[in-house]
Amino acid sequence: MFTAEDRERIRSELLEAAGADPRLTGGAVTGSAAGGREDPWSDIDLGFGVADMARLADVLSDWTSRMYDHYEALHHLDVASGAWVYRVFLLASTLQVDLAFAPAAEFAARSPTFRLVFGRAAELPHVPAPSAEGLIGLGWLYALHTRSSLKRGRMWQAEYMVSALRDQVLALACLRHGLPAREARGFDLLPRDVTRPLEQALVGNMEAGPIARAFHVATTGLLAEAREVDERLAGRLEGALLELSAAPTPPTGRTAP
Repeated sequence: MFTAEDRERIRSELLEAAGADPRLTGGAVTGSAAGGREDPWSDIDLGFGVADMARLADVLSDWTSRMYDHYEALHHLDVASGAWVYRVFLLASTLQVDLAFAPAAEFAARSPTFRLVFGRAAELPHVPAPSAEGLIGLGWLYALHTRSSLKRGRMWQAEYMVSALRDQVLALACLRHGLPAREARGFDLLPRDVTRPLEQALVGNMEAGPIARAFHVATTGLLAEAREVDERLAGRLEGALLELSAAPTPPTGRTAP
């Protein structure tokens, strides 16, 4: 397990190396460290502007070699978000290091958790929170797939879908309470009177009955949050959603793998 001192040393060394890399136009600390919320389990999040994106492959290659040669990286993966490329490393110490690279024109604070350390950053609007209407739409979409998964006897797929449905309900509650709605970042900050009923939407085992009960609770929660957003929309959805989550008939048989 890494220590806070290990993390700070590695972050400082990486920022020093980035400041000396002429291909980079700026560097920033992002994530929990930039927001003053770092704890013993936090990872390293750094973002960099790239002067010439035609050289991105070389930049990624050089920084990847640095992580493996100097910091005992075990593996890495890339996550793309718009023009940004996040190269995420797992170190032998279990420390996660996220190095994000963006064109200089796109290198900007897209959220409050961005602290410029060197160079320059563009001025762009923050990435907006997900829309309530979009979350409601994802909710009924997951509800449809929960119902069909149960009918087909696909219990693992049904569990996946009902859990995703529950997550949309919690995200809607986060929007209502002014909390971060992405990646469950605000879920643990919600009031207990919001989260306690949704504990019944957790699937206890992989039988149809418990999944169906969780499905009904999650659907009821979706309707309740939808009413807070748009009562007329909730009224239009209510009949269909309650029909979807009614006690299911026994599955017609499990599908072949």
